[in-house]
Amino acid sequence: MSGCCAPGRACGGETRPFTGLLPPPRARRAAHPALVELPGGTFLRGDAFDEGYHADHEGPVREVSVAPFAIDATAVTNAQFAAFVEATGHRTDAERFGSSYVFHLLLHPAAERHVLGRVPGAPWWLGVTGASWHAPEGPGSDLDGRADHPVVHVSHHDALAYCAWAGLRLPTEDEWEYAARGGLRGARYPWGNDFTPGGREMCNTWRGHFPHRSDRPGGSTGTMPVTAYEPNGFGLYNTSGNVWEWVQDAHGTGERVIRGGSYLCHASYCNRYRVAARSHNTPDSSTGHGGFRCARDTEPAAPEGRTTS
Repeated sequence: MSGCCAPGRACGGETRPFTGLLPPPRARRAAHPALVELPGGTFLRGDAFDEGYHADHEGPVREVSVAPFAIDATAVTNAQFAAFVEATGHRTDAERFGSSYVFHLLLHPAAERHVLGRVPGAPWWLGVTGASWHAPEGPGSDLDGRADHPVVHVSHHDALAYCAWAGLRLPTEDEWEYAARGGLRGARYPWGNDFTPGGREMCNTWRGHFPHRSDRPGGSTGTMPVTAYEPNGFGLYNTSGNVWEWVQDAHGTGERVIRGGSYLCHASYCNRYRVAARSHNTPDSSTGHGGFRCARDTEPAAPEGRTTS
């Protein structure tokens, strides 16, 4: 089941340090927006409804404590990643390997001759030569009109490189779930337990008959702007749906955890858009529905009557 969510390259690459040239810190800070500072605390992590896949190890529900930290309100955008690439010359894993995975209904017509094949067991995923963060549907596609969409086709290695450039880091899995829950205790989604409260659509997941028909206007699918839909109680956007997000944590040997689900999640085959849901992929893998958001440590609040230096 994890392969259909996130097809990956068949290797277990180790985390590599970022070795590009860094511009002055002021330029790096200006290219990345301010993060949301959270106080930390204890929360219930895991699937309280027994609705997940047991192989994903979402349970048992347990109390987890996190220290104060800060996290992006949104996933990293195409515009932000472009600033990083312009400043450092970074080449993503998709560019180095020469291919990435594109959802079949999104393939650009000009990219049809660049299809390498379909993923066994998940034929809606196409390996496409030339697919990358700046050509997300393969050769012939571009980012026109999508500066505020989440960057995709980025590996765990690429996410770490961006974080190093921005003076940030990836969130831990505990931090990610704490932040994604927005202060709600044990809820299914960032906004509560009802997927469509009052009939309102709350996140970007699949609508229609997966994977062959989209019921969105015009049959469209794919990413939406990072501030689409309402934020959760902590001010974070799209912690359910839109794109999977890399976190720090390892999954077994040689893989990394991804959280949040994507625009391809659907109750008929993969309900991993719940805040407890998790999946994984190799750190050099990239897909058209995978991105990330950043985090950093914060200083704990000083005791009343005292200040920090």
